[in-house]
Amino acid sequence: MSSDRPRRFHMIRWVAERYAIHPQTLRLYEREGLLKPSRSEGNTRLYDDATCARLEYILTLTRDLGVNLAGVEVILQMKSRIEVLERELGRLSSALERELANRGGVPREHALAHRPRTGLVPGEGE
Repeated sequence: MSSDRPRRFHMIRWVAERYAIHPQTLRLYEREGLLKPSRSEGNTRLYDDATCARLEYILTLTRDLGVNLAGVEVILQMKSRIEVLERELGRLSSALERELANRGGVPREHALAHRPRTGLVPGEGE
């Protein structure tokens, strides 16, 4: 997911003021592994737009929904796993479409919708 826009970075004071939280809260989120800000050459924490968006998500979970930090960690892990699975599903779907195009479609005997008439349902096969 690339963008032509240059990445913007914000220092901890700006982020803390912007989101009305104490800088120590940001440091705690980093220690807990919830946020991973970049670092400058002087070791200053730098928050890009993606990290700020993740912080907004964390704050929604904690402030609006009352989720504790352990719950936030689980939710973020599940969200990440879902994103990985969605990408894999997209990749597999594209590969299947290419394979079907190469074969000229699915033979009827291999189609999932194909069901042999067995006569087990009243009126079926008549």
